[in-house]
Amino acid sequence: MTPERPDPVPTSLPAQTAPQAPLATYRLQLQPEFPFGAAAAAVPYLASLGVTHLHLSPVLEAVPGSLHGYDVVDPERVREELGGEEGLRALARTAREHGLGLVVDIVPNHMAMSPRHNRALWEVLREGPKSPYARWFDIDWQAQGGQVLLPVLGAPVGEVLDDLRADGDVLRYHDHVFPLRDGTGDLPLPQLLDAQWYRPVWWRLARTELNYRRFFSISELIGVRVEDPEVFEATHATVLRLLREGVIDGLRVDHPDGLADPDGYLRRLHEASGGRWTVVEKILADGERLPAAWPVAGTTGYDALRHIDGLFTDPTGYGELLGRYRGFAAPQPDRGGDWAATVRRAAYKVLTHELATETDRLTRVAHRLCVASPYAALRDRAPWALRTALRELLVRLEVYRPYASVDAASVVTEEAAAEARRAFAVPEEAGAVDVVRDLVLGRFGDGPDHVEFRTRFAQTASALRAKSVEDTAFYRYVPLLSATEVGGNPGSPAVSPELFHAYCARVQRDWPTTGTVVSTHDTKRSADVRAALAVLTECPERWADLLAEVAGAGEGAPDGQLAWAAWQTVFGLGPADGERVGQALLKHVREAGMYTSWTEQEPAYEEAVARFVAKGPCGAPGERVAAFRAGLEPHIRANVLGTALTHLTMPGVPDLYQGTEGEYRALVDPDNRRPVDFPPAGPGDKDAVTRAALAVRARRPDAFGDTATYEALPADGPAAAHCVAFVRSGQVLTAVTRLSLRLAESDGWRGTTLALPPGRWADALCPGREFEGHVRVEDLFADLPVALLERTGTPTETG
Repeated sequence: MTPERPDPVPTSLPAQTAPQAPLATYRLQLQPEFPFGAAAAAVPYLASLGVTHLHLSPVLEAVPGSLHGYDVVDPERVREELGGEEGLRALARTAREHGLGLVVDIVPNHMAMSPRHNRALWEVLREGPKSPYARWFDIDWQAQGGQVLLPVLGAPVGEVLDDLRADGDVLRYHDHVFPLRDGTGDLPLPQLLDAQWYRPVWWRLARTELNYRRFFSISELIGVRVEDPEVFEATHATVLRLLREGVIDGLRVDHPDGLADPDGYLRRLHEASGGRWTVVEKILADGERLPAAWPVAGTTGYDALRHIDGLFTDPTGYGELLGRYRGFAAPQPDRGGDWAATVRRAAYKVLTHELATETDRLTRVAHRLCVASPYAALRDRAPWALRTALRELLVRLEVYRPYASVDAASVVTEEAAAEARRAFAVPEEAGAVDVVRDLVLGRFGDGPDHVEFRTRFAQTASALRAKSVEDTAFYRYVPLLSATEVGGNPGSPAVSPELFHAYCARVQRDWPTTGTVVSTHDTKRSADVRAALAVLTECPERWADLLAEVAGAGEGAPDGQLAWAAWQTVFGLGPADGERVGQALLKHVREAGMYTSWTEQEPAYEEAVARFVAKGPCGAPGERVAAFRAGLEPHIRANVLGTALTHLTMPGVPDLYQGTEGEYRALVDPDNRRPVDFPPAGPGDKDAVTRAALAVRARRPDAFGDTATYEALPADGPAAAHCVAFVRSGQVLTAVTRLSLRLAESDGWRGTTLALPPGRWADALCPGREFEGHVRVEDLFADLPVALLERTGTPTETG
C-alpha cells in the first residue's frame, strides 16, 4: 500500500527540527474541483495577504469524489484526485518560494466504511479477525455471531435478495462490492451470507445492532484503534514522513474526543512529529479548560469564536429577544423554549435512537464487570438498571467527555448522580447510579474490562454531546441563530468585555499559540452572517414588529420555530438565493427532528417548508426584511469589522477560512464548502482591515507570539462600555466598537476617551494619522468603527 515516492523536497527546504508556530494560517478546502494545482495557483495571492501558512483540509486518499476528505480510505497515500504526492510536493515548493508553509488536517479517529475503496477494511471483511488489519478497526467480534454488520441494504434482506449476487470472488449489491471468502461463491445466497465475516443488513439496523464503533452516528465511518502502537505507526507513517521531509510543517487533529486514549495519542504524536505545531479540534464547553497535560499548542479555536461572538451580543437585548421568540413561536420548554431542557430532551432522544447500539455495548460491559466483580457493591445489578443509570448520567454531562488527565469527578459530579438517582421509580434500584459512577471514576479496579468501560463511556459521551447539542438542540432552540454555533452557549451567549479580557489574558498565559477561528468548514453560519444576526439583540422589539408584519404575508409557515429561524436566516444572509436558503432550512428541520428527520422524512411537512420559504423569506415579504437590514448596515459593518480585527490581533494564531478576508456570507455545509475563486472579487473595508492586521503581525511578530503580552485598555466616559481595546506587548493597540446601535441610540460617544500607553501611535488602517496621550474615541473611530495602532516611539524618542 506504500506509494512510489516522487523526488524529495530539495535540501534547501529542510525539515523543521523544533516546533515553530505560524503567525497566521489560511484554510483551503481541497476537493476534486479545487486540487493541489488550484491551491498552488492561489499561492501568490494568499502570500500577499500576509499569512504564513496554508491550512489544508485532509490530503490522504479518500472516497472518490469526496468534497471534504474526512472519509479516508488509505492513510498511506496522498489523494490522487487532488494531484497525489507529487502534487502536494509541488504545492509545498510553490508555497516555500513565496515564504509560506503548510499545515495539514489529519483524521486519526476513523476511516470510511467503504470496502471497495478501503483495502485494509476489504482484507478484514475477507479474512475476519485473523487478518493483520483486524487490529486497525474498532470491531466487537464477540457480538453478532462474529460477523461485522454492514447497514447497506435498502430494505430487510428478504426483500432485496434479488439485488444481491455473487460475481466470482465478490458479492455485489447495486454500487456496493464486498469480498467473498474462498470457496463460498457457489453457495446458495442465504448460506453464502452466513459463511462470511460480515453480513449486509437493512440500513435501519444501524441504530441498534452495529458491532463497530462509528463516528458519532455516521455508519459510513468506522472507528480506528490508533491507541495500538502498530496501528498508529501504520496510519501515520506517510504524514510523519512528509513532516520529516519538510513538505508539511504542522498538524490540525480532527476530533480527538472520539479516540480511546486522547492523552496517550497526543503524547505519541508529539514525540513522533518532533513537537511540531499541532492544534486539536477540541470543543470546550463554556468554562471548560483544555487538559493542561496535552502536548499541543491548543485548540483549533472554537472557544475563541464563542468569546468573540459574545462580545458583540447585547445581554439585555438577548433576554428581550428570547421573550419575543417565545411569544411568536410558542415552543414547548423542552422542544426549543428553554435551552437546558431542550438539550436534555435531545440527549435522551439521541441515546435511545441514534446511539442505541453504543449504549447497549456500554451496558454489556458494565454488566459483565458487575457479574465478575469481587466487590459486593457491584453484584446483583440488572442490565436495565445499569442502562438507566448510564443514560441518566450521560445526559447530565455538560462537557464532551472526561479525560484521564483531568479529574473525572469534576465531570461526572455528585450533583449529576443525585439527579440521576431521582429518575428511578424504585429507590432501591437507584444504587446502579453509584455503581456506574464509581466505574467511570475507576474506583473498582483497572483491569481490561474496567479500562474498556471508561473508554466506551467517554467515547459515547462525546458522540452524545455532538449529536444532541450541535446536531439537534442548536436546530430547536433558535431565538438567536448566531448563538447556535459550534462551541457556543445559546442559553447565555453574551460575553462582557471583562470576561473577554480575562479569557484573552488566560490564553496568552497558558496557550499563546493556540488556534483561533471565526469561520470554518463546520460553522453553521459564517462570521459575517453571525455578525449581522447579533445586531438583532440591539433591536429585539423592532425585529419582533417586523416579523408580526411579514408573518401573515405569503405562504404560512408550518410551525413558528421554523418561521423565526427562516426569517433570521435571510436577514443574516442578506440578498437571498432561494436554492441556498431552501437547502439550509431543509437541513435545519431534518436536524431538529421534530416534524421530519433524515431517516423518517415527512414529505408533506417538507413540501410545506419549501412553499413557505419560496413565497415568504425568499419571496416578496423577504424584500421587507432586506429593507430592514439595509437600515442597520452601519451597525452590521461595525460588527463585521470588529469581529475580524479582534480575531486577527487577540492572543493565538488566527486561521482565516477561504474567502473570509473579504465579505463572506455562507450558511451550513455544503454551502460553506463551495470552491472559492482567487482572488475574490471586490476589495472593501474588511479586506483592508484584514490585510492591515496581517501586515502588522508580520512586521511585529514578537508582539503576537508566545512571549507576547496582553493588556486590556479601558475607555473612560459615558460610553466606555462600547469601546473594547487592548494592547499587545506595548506595541500594537486594537480598539473596536461594541453594540453600535445601542451607542447611536444613546447619543454616541459623548466625550468618551481612551488613554493610550506612552509614545506616539500611528494608525495602521488610515495611514497618516497619529495619536498620543488621551484620545477622544469619536476621533479614533472617525473613519472606521475599528482602529489598529502601532507605537512609533516613546515620548523621548519622538521629542
